[in-house]
Parts: sequence; C-alpha cells; structure tokens
Amino acid sequence: MQDTQKIEALLAKIYGPGGGEAAWQKLRPVLEKYPRLPAGRQGYFGREDVMLITYGDSLLRQGEPPLETLGSFAREHLGGVFSAVHILPFFPYSSDDGFSVIDYKEVDPGLGTWEEVRKISGDFALMFDLVLNHISARSPWFASYLAAEPGFGDLAIEVAPGTDLSRVVRPRALPLLTGFTKKSGELVSLWTTFSADQVDLNFGSPDVLARMVDVLLFYVHQGASYIRLDAIAYLWKKIGTSCIHLPETHQVVRLFRLILDLEAPGVVIITETNVPHRENISYFGDGADEAQMVYNFTLPPLLLYTFINQDATLLSSWAGSLQPVSDRTTFFNFTASHDGIGVRPLEGIMPQSEIETLAEAVRRNGGMVSCRRNPDGTESPYELNVSYVDALRNTGPDGRDSLLAERFLASQSVPLVLPGMPAVYIHSILGSRNWSEGVRRTGRARTINREKLQADEVLSLLADPGSFRARVFHPYCRLIRTRAVQEAFHPRAACSILHAGPQVFAVKREAAGQAIYALTNVSASAADVNLPASGIPGGLTDLVSGRRAVPDLLELAPYQVAWLSSVP
Repeated sequence: MQDTQKIEALLAKIYGPGGGEAAWQKLRPVLEKYPRLPAGRQGYFGREDVMLITYGDSLLRQGEPPLETLGSFAREHLGGVFSAVHILPFFPYSSDDGFSVIDYKEVDPGLGTWEEVRKISGDFALMFDLVLNHISARSPWFASYLAAEPGFGDLAIEVAPGTDLSRVVRPRALPLLTGFTKKSGELVSLWTTFSADQVDLNFGSPDVLARMVDVLLFYVHQGASYIRLDAIAYLWKKIGTSCIHLPETHQVVRLFRLILDLEAPGVVIITETNVPHRENISYFGDGADEAQMVYNFTLPPLLLYTFINQDATLLSSWAGSLQPVSDRTTFFNFTASHDGIGVRPLEGIMPQSEIETLAEAVRRNGGMVSCRRNPDGTESPYELNVSYVDALRNTGPDGRDSLLAERFLASQSVPLVLPGMPAVYIHSILGSRNWSEGVRRTGRARTINREKLQADEVLSLLADPGSFRARVFHPYCRLIRTRAVQEAFHPRAACSILHAGPQVFAVKREAAGQAIYALTNVSASAADVNLPASGIPGGLTDLVSGRRAVPDLLELAPYQVAWLSSVP
C-alpha cells in the first residue's frame, strides 16, 4: 500500500469512512505544502545520545537574547557531553511557563528568534514540544473560535450543562470545564483539562487535525529532530469514558508517525504520559507504528525511593522487567525535568502508604506535593515538587549533609547505565537547589525547580572547585563523556540485572565484545560485592576511577559508582 493510502486508511479508522475522506481533503494540501526532507541518520539511537532538558531562558546574561546565551553555554561547556537539547516551549504563551501556547509558529521575542534556534541546531540535535492537547485562551485561534469564524467553529470541545463526566481521569484537582462567552453572547462550557487558560483542542475536527499537522511539519523544517507529544494521553475525548489512552488517541499517534516517516524520515516521536508503567509503554504500539521513545516515568520516583530507603531491591526487580519492544524503540531515561516527580507511575509497584511516605520525605526537605482529584472526590499525591538534589537531602543532627553531592551523583548514574537514551535537566547537571523564593513569587509549586540563573554567576561557581555546583557539574560531565564511548552502553546492548545485595544496584551491559558491570552503592555504608566475573582474563578496569579491580574482592564506598569493564 502506498504511504498516502496508509494515511487515508488511518483517517478512515479515526473519523469513519465518510469523515476520513473529508479529513484527507483537509490534510492533503498540508502535506503538499512542505517538501519532503532527506532521510536522517541510520538507526534512531546510539551510545553517544544524551539529551539536555532546558528552558530557553534557564540561563540569562545582560544584553543578550536568552537563546543566544543558552547556545553559547552549551557549545563551550557541554560539547561532547550532550548530543541533543530539548528546548522547552519557546513560543509566545500566556501561562504554565510556555505550555499555554499563543502562537505555535513564533519564537517568544523575550527569548530570541528562529535564527538563535537554528544556530543551536548546528551543534546539537533539537527536540521541540508539540503542545497539541490544548491552546492558550488568549490565542488568535481561540479568538477565531469565539467569533465563529469559518474553519474554527469546532476548535474547542463544548459540553452541555449537567453532563456526567465522573469517569474522566483527572490529572489536576481543578475544574474540568470553564465557561466562556462567544462573540454572539452565547455562554459555553469548554473542556479545560489542565487550567482555565488552556483550552482543549477538539481532534474530532479535521480542521484541528490539519492545523496541528501543519505545525508538526513546520517544526521539522525548522530543525527539530525529536518531537515531544505533550500530554498526549488526554488528546481524545468521548463522553462516558475515562478520556485517557482512548483508541483514537493511539490512532492519532500512528498518523503522526506515518506522516513523519513519509515527510521527514528519521525524526523521532517521544510521548509524554505520566501514568503507570503499563499504560505508558502502550505508546510504543507494536514497536514500529507509534512512538520511538517514551519517557521512563517510573524511574524518577522509584529511584528517589531507593536512595531514601538505601535499598535497591525494588528498583532492581522493576528494572529487570524492562524489555525492549523492538530495535526501533527505546526508553527516555531521566530523573528530573521542568515538572515535578510524578508518583502515579508507582501505582501497582508499591502500596499507597509508601507513596505517602515518599511525599512526606519531600515535604521535610522543603518540597511540596501536588494532588489530583480522584473519581470519588478524594485527592491523592500526583507530583512531588522539589529539586532532585534536595529530594535526596539527608541532614544529620549537625544540620549538614556532607555526602549530598556523592549521593546525588550516584542517583544520576542509574539512568546512564539502563538501556535507553539518558536525559538530564539543566538544573540537575548544575546542582541546583530548591528555589523557594520563586514559589513565593509565583504561587506555583512547580516554580521550585525552574529558577532562571545568571550565566556568569554559574560560570564563576563552576570555576570554584569547592562550590556545590562544581562538585556536581564536573564529575557528572565526566560520567557522561565516559559513557558515550562504551559500546556496552548502546541502547540496544544486552542488559541483565545482577543481585549484589540490597545496598547495590548492579547492571551488566554487553555489546561488541565488551562487558560492563555498572555498580551503584545506594547507601551511606560501605558495601562488599561479589561479581560472577572472575573468569574474565586480566580482571576488570573501573572506567570511573581508572583503577583495576578484582571481581571477588570488591568494596564500594558509600554512594560509590563503579563501571567495571572487560575492555580497558
């Protein structure tokens, strides 16, 4: 079947036979508008692939566009560390730090221009957000909807008063519907999953679909190598259902994959679905027809739980269950991002009482806990709002935590050794702490991990070996650089979880004649380790310290990371 015929067939599944033909008539001019791009690199992922996650204005310098500051900092200090940069939404917006988009095709003038974005793409692959579930209530599109302009009449989702929406899964403890008044004077209740300023788009409308495909193709023509489908799980709404992970949502993901495979082969789709693991990995589809990557959302809270309890047993058990869906897919392994640490992915892995205990530990360390509303009207923890550094803080009786840098670096080593593509939030590699002052200014819990830093102050601290930022940044960069040249850390390299006792998370990775035993002591006590590797001629070399190691005589210091390789 020709590619366009596949697209037509998928549209018929989404909209029905007649509706599918109408949708194709809307979509075809969009596809014809953009010239097809040449195929990208062979194979989606490599051992050198590591992504930096950052806002366009996470680093600031007087008199310089923030995107220019970001680009120069990345080129000068992160070259050879990161292969790709995820610039969080850099478009004009009205709220939610960029995720309430006013204009999808413009760069926020406070950040810079498309020229600055393209300049960064000359040195790093780029990931853009396709914020497709909702749009700003201040956007021109929404103004056109309120004015009932042609082509915009069904942009939003109108819900009749009294409609039973009790089955809808809620990611927030906020009202699901918001009232708006059209230009005609008609009052309507519209679906607003995330906030009153974020109006959900109606993908039941072929006009909406065509507009968002236009945005998608515009992004890849502006240099995007990765497309992040933001909040994709909630895309399709059907009264009387949970309105999450509906079959039509998966069909839309398949449609985007088909379009990109046709128009921009090699561009990677990554889905953002902060939900329990089994639901999350459903977006791999059959391994070839949906996302090439999914966020490994279970890892951040489970890793935090591991270090707080100084016990890797549960983490090891869960990691042992991770299986690749195909050689075309992989996990996006991270610990922190612009959002908080979601705890829904722990459902089914640990009891709710343990999740509550984890939330309490975060509160003790100066963080906050955001809740969601359950169908029965109760609320439960949804997200831990805290910097990952402070989440791991363990202050002693003297008010100090002398091992915080070592504990944090040990936690960050785990995403680097698991199969997948590691991703690092800029505030993690810079060792940032809770920005409580920011929360007081904005009144939003997520601000705690979104501080805007002065670039020159950061550089000054990185040049001071005694500063906390320097004690995190330089060893972290060395770990990533070391990882990038090891064949055994390729995303498709064989992986087995070893049982080295509760204090140690141990992984064996193998590829191209190399075996690496990656060990992380998750505790504040020394740990003895015996590895089944004594038969390796010449023993092992620790890639982290450079020292030789004897497999049956290993002792790991508190929070020590050792990558023992059979190839020096």
